[in-house]
Amino acid sequence: MKVAEAVGRALVGAGVAQVFGVVGSGNFHLTNAMVAAGARFTAARHEGGAATMADAYARMSGTAAVLSVHQGPGLTNALTGITEAVKSRTPLVVAAAEVTQPRSNFHVDQEALGRAVGAVPMRVAVAEEAVGQACEAVRRALHERRTVLLNLPLDVQGSDVPADTLAQAVWPLPRAAVEPSAADVEALARVLARSRRPVFVAGRGARSPGARDALEALADRCGALLAASAVARGLFRGSPWALDVSGGFSSPLAAELITDADTIVAWGCALTAWTTRHGRLIGPDATVVRVDDDSSTVGPADVTGDVELTARRVLEASGGGRQGYRTPEIAEALADRVRWRDVPYEDLSTRDRIDPRTLNIALDDMLPAERVVAVDSGNFMGYPTMYLSVPDEQGLCFTQAFQSIGLGLATAIGAALARPDRLAVAALGDGGALMGAAELDTVRRLGLPMVVVVHNDDAYGAEVHHFGPDGHPLDTVRFPETDIAAVARGYGFDAVTVRTRADLKAVADWLAGPRTAPLLVDAKVVAERGSWWLEEAFRGH
Repeated sequence: MKVAEAVGRALVGAGVAQVFGVVGSGNFHLTNAMVAAGARFTAARHEGGAATMADAYARMSGTAAVLSVHQGPGLTNALTGITEAVKSRTPLVVAAAEVTQPRSNFHVDQEALGRAVGAVPMRVAVAEEAVGQACEAVRRALHERRTVLLNLPLDVQGSDVPADTLAQAVWPLPRAAVEPSAADVEALARVLARSRRPVFVAGRGARSPGARDALEALADRCGALLAASAVARGLFRGSPWALDVSGGFSSPLAAELITDADTIVAWGCALTAWTTRHGRLIGPDATVVRVDDDSSTVGPADVTGDVELTARRVLEASGGGRQGYRTPEIAEALADRVRWRDVPYEDLSTRDRIDPRTLNIALDDMLPAERVVAVDSGNFMGYPTMYLSVPDEQGLCFTQAFQSIGLGLATAIGAALARPDRLAVAALGDGGALMGAAELDTVRRLGLPMVVVVHNDDAYGAEVHHFGPDGHPLDTVRFPETDIAAVARGYGFDAVTVRTRADLKAVADWLAGPRTAPLLVDAKVVAERGSWWLEEAFRGH
């Protein structure tokens, strides 16, 4: 068989079940080979959308996905989505056709491009190594949690390989859980035994099966409160001791309790500037310990180990139970005001514009509980992230590591395909919605019963609220009003324009109906002030 077919079949044999892309001449045979081998192919309208769909699918499915792109512009079009995947440590293989002749219009140094954004560059240089390289790309993606750029030169793709090549392939094994050392376990048990106000902050590394039960059992023993980073929101949903999210999205009560903690244990969480509000959520005398199964990311006082295994080992090494941070007063406060929707606010809605808090509280009450929410970047993003509840840690797909607008709709598509049992909700700003509008066709074409909510303030709101107070001219970041509902109808959506809460009845009617077409909500939101999280972020700069 040809190398293109062998590589396609090898990627599927190595465990890849889903491929996204835009097909051109250079990746035509490879993509068809993957489909023939049993993978599902989803065609996007732009490679940038395809990259983000693949990223979101891998996050929500827990498996590696493949992005298939044409040589040259196919790869460059996808770079923003690939960079987001790289920064989020998403297990993704980018199968990119490549030309090696410098005089070709399609020629670009693809290896350098991949390295520049942090991807692992690989190249199938000779036919005999093609299958082995494909398997190695999947292994590295899964075991190292990396985005791998597998370059496939056109001349090599057309070469022959022996028919028994696949029979000799060494398929990658599942990633083994990392057992913590006994010394690290004992050290962490001692830290928790001394703590009077412990807080656990769980991140992406705690989204594995069994991690929640292990962390809750240990937290019960030592009296810890439970928080998650934004990417793991929902992990502790239903626990009376949950603080929801740690970081810029924290409610005032959650921020107060985290800041007053004397011990913070980060479980599979990097404790970035966003998760800690640029360090302000960590008290000056607090002891901080990170637990991560990647030894390259932890310090000498931290623990190298799988989150679930480490929590269970520390539980076994711990003594009797302690009250810790779990007092009756704190229990009452958490029940009353840990959620943002329970924090009183002045409703700024008018006859023409709806307050985004009012909008998202109403949508939260309407939408089914079994949902997966994808949020684009922008001034609006904190409102759907924190006011729309999610059922568990698989309920929010948060592609914000690169902080690019325009990824939200494609994120929702990837999440919807990974979780077809849930209603997908895409929360966008008007800038990001129009930037990624081509993928409205993909939603309609796939028949996804999705709800797309556009927070439309006719501006790049982050810039308006960042530079406006200093008197800078804002003509470059404000736009005439756009009828995004009409744009969506052109793509085959049902659509409604929302200016007041009463206009949301059309959303309730759609939810109650047959849902034969996806729904877009063009919500005209108030734009008088910046969001709380944005003010915090700009102070950090």
